Amino acid sequence: MRKKHTKLKAGRAQQPNLAQELTKHLSTDYPVAAGQRIGVAVSGGADSVALLGLLLELREQLGIVLSVVHFNHQLRGRASDGDEKFVAKLAAHHGLPFFVARENVAAKAKQQRANLEETARRSRYAFFDSLAAEGQLDRIAVAHTADDQAETVLSHMLRGTGIAGLGGIHPEAGVVFRPLLSFRRAELRVYLRSLKQAWREDATNRDTKRTRARIRRKLIPFLEKQFQPAVVEHLCQLADLARADDAWLALSAKERVTALAKKAQRQVRIQVDDLLGPRRNHNVDAAEDEHPTELSQNRYAMVGRMIRQMVKDVKPHSGQLSSIHVDAVLRLALLPDSGKSLHLPGGVEVRRERDSLLFRPLDRPAAAAAGPPTFAYAVDLSKGEVELPLLEHSQALRFQVIDWPPQGRETKHTGAVLDHNKLVEPLVVRNWRSGDVMQPLGHQKRHTLSRLLNEVEVSRWQKASWPVLTSGGKIAWSCGLPPAVEFAAGESTRTGVVITEVSRS
Repeated sequence: MRKKHTKLKAGRAQQPNLAQELTKHLSTDYPVAAGQRIGVAVSGGADSVALLGLLLELREQLGIVLSVVHFNHQLRGRASDGDEKFVAKLAAHHGLPFFVARENVAAKAKQQRANLEETARRSRYAFFDSLAAEGQLDRIAVAHTADDQAETVLSHMLRGTGIAGLGGIHPEAGVVFRPLLSFRRAELRVYLRSLKQAWREDATNRDTKRTRARIRRKLIPFLEKQFQPAVVEHLCQLADLARADDAWLALSAKERVTALAKKAQRQVRIQVDDLLGPRRNHNVDAAEDEHPTELSQNRYAMVGRMIRQMVKDVKPHSGQLSSIHVDAVLRLALLPDSGKSLHLPGGVEVRRERDSLLFRPLDRPAAAAAGPPTFAYAVDLSKGEVELPLLEHSQALRFQVIDWPPQGRETKHTGAVLDHNKLVEPLVVRNWRSGDVMQPLGHQKRHTLSRLLNEVEVSRWQKASWPVLTSGGKIAWSCGLPPAVEFAAGESTRTGVVITEVSRS
């Protein structure tokens, strides 16, 4: 039903108790400072129009500067445009700055093959964030109510959720805060009627084909009538308690990841034993020891959170991680299958590399299609020393030409040493290639380089871009291995070439 627009009577508290209650919340739960520029997200619906009215009453008392913010999702054609015009008129009537953005959310969701509601939410909050990032506003107030909180908790319970889902809508998230989470929808409508203030109704809110509408119009009224009149208040209390527990557990998981995992180049690596904890514990039920692919419930709670934290640390874009994804990572950790990997929402790959898990952002599709990186760099020893940065790695190779007395008694070295006189041009550092063979010093015969690298625990992903030095087309040395027998320094060596691996920040 469309209602005629009339002026909000700012400064004249028609319901002083409601305004006073909001003042109390703003002073204790959502502190606002005098001079802050607060944007009020107004959709045109009753809740957001009521929030604007209440803040108009309180702005002089609080010393805040108000603006109106509206996002047109373009989901309801003329009705969406009508909402925008209504909100624009409301802002102009009170002389408030008006910030608006429009986006074809349906087309965006289809293009991204994403959930429509989630796409709309991301687009809306991206707009809010942009207003703060551009310095237009300090904070944005959003009009979620206690009823919205109860509906959200029930929705999460019905589809299956954990403690994080039971937390429902968070009172604050970044620049957004929600000061009406303890207010009921009905009392806000009473407030608007006392002001004779119109609002817009979204017809989709009455469409009981939608789960949210069925919860709002059928399930909650049924629970209030047949089971518990205070069900909304109790669900909100459950959400408050769940968020507190969830925050504490999340902090504990983050601290464990910080202590146990190694982070470098947007990647996180953790030893499987560090992630899972002791695999055998004589104090637990013997049945647990008989199933090495399972975790006890108390360990699962923390390990799952650690996995979520590591994914969060590396993911390049948004993506919802479900319990199914967490269980998949756990299977990767529990089963000793090195070389396996899986892809997670948000563009994250998890690799099992021997006794560790590596969490990393997925390569861009074009880069992935191009295959592993290939490179070849010429090495010029004429200057006596050269440092060769490897763009594909976080290291460089340093080559030093030095005098090499018999048995090396007068020279200390930390890297591989080749006989300068045995090397022939061209000298090239390139990536490993399938079919490479060499006989390292100390081995009785030649082996494939692939086998040798496996023995020193180089993963199949690392192997693809592993540095190799060739002399005249033959392998003289490879990172992590002794030099090839035919090029290694010996008793007859007078000039040596020392190769040192140098880390780069």
